Amino acid sequence: MIDLAIVGAGAAGIAAARLARERERTYVVLEASDRIGGRAFTTDWQNCALDLGATWMHSADRNPLAVLAEQLGLAIDRAPTPWRNQFGDLGYSKEEQVQSWTEAEAFAGRLRGGVADDRASNALEPGNDWNGFIEALNGFLNGTSLANTSAEDFIAYWDGSDSSNWRLPSGYGDLLSRLADGLDVRLEQAVSRVDWTGGTVRLSVTDGIVECRRAILAVPTNILASGDIIFSIGVDDHLHAASQLPLGRVEKLFLTASRPDSMPANAHLIGNPRSAETGSYMLRPLAMPVIEAFFGGDWLDTVDGEDLAASAREELGALLGSDFSRSLSPIAYSDWKNRAFIRGSYSYARPGGHCARPVLCAPVDGPIAFAGEACSESDYATVHGAWASGRTAFGQLFGAAA
Repeated sequence: MIDLAIVGAGAAGIAAARLARERERTYVVLEASDRIGGRAFTTDWQNCALDLGATWMHSADRNPLAVLAEQLGLAIDRAPTPWRNQFGDLGYSKEEQVQSWTEAEAFAGRLRGGVADDRASNALEPGNDWNGFIEALNGFLNGTSLANTSAEDFIAYWDGSDSSNWRLPSGYGDLLSRLADGLDVRLEQAVSRVDWTGGTVRLSVTDGIVECRRAILAVPTNILASGDIIFSIGVDDHLHAASQLPLGRVEKLFLTASRPDSMPANAHLIGNPRSAETGSYMLRPLAMPVIEAFFGGDWLDTVDGEDLAASAREELGALLGSDFSRSLSPIAYSDWKNRAFIRGSYSYARPGGHCARPVLCAPVDGPIAFAGEACSESDYATVHGAWASGRTAFGQLFGAAA
């Protein structure tokens, strides 16, 4: 019998486990996959740390993970993000860059005023030249189309985040792994049932039964909504909330060129600023010899890694030349949609679904709590949002977290 079992070794689960250790509670972290970190995953390629998932320490000035990274002695790159700049103004003049972002801000203003059916697409102006650009932004932020996105949820994130976005040369996934050092994490232990009819909590896991006094469920909403985990006592409101907060489709693709030094370092390109189905490209991020391609939106459901590599070659070839595009080779692809225990990138709210976020993390009439990035009303889709939710869940079960 232990005090706490935590299901999921992503940011929320690690935060809760560290707090349990600080409070001298007995605990275990049960992770279904074969690694720690959840949707933060750093892989090594030729001594380069490539983040296939979470990359940026968003709202870094108030991000507790930035403080923890500093305490661990990790380097932090604080250079300004180049997302609003197009390298060389290629295919996207300075005037057009100003126009597109002006229209995006006007779109956000209309969302603040409220739109019909809470459907973000209803804030688009028919025939506006930059509607494709705004759709692409939503794809990057929410992983779906504006028609599927809650207007209230979109603007909560847009207004809640600040402009400080930092990177870790060693990788965000690497940071989470370091933060889990010394924790009792048991890998390849998928939970299939949560039962507290007998007073204590019994978790059916791959290797048998784990019995505990309390449990935190820090797993992606798609897993909760799928019914893969059976609850002996109804938590229907929480599971319905999870179904209103599905994971969108956002994917990373890393490529390298035959002459990577010919590219500028830390430069940004958007493939086609008028298309919803475009890529955002970081050329030699952190001076690494790679291109970091970022795609988002439900249009990705009909393509795979090979298709995205072809699309990247086409878009970059149009901007940097066909000889350059022919030299590109893919080296890593995220494929979050098909990762068995995740099945997507990060949560978005369906129209009318923003109110599902506080429902998902509301206290349960029982010895369990829910955590994860989807629980945050304004920092969803972020590692620090997940981290805070893990601490909140611990506080629900054992008293207010520090």
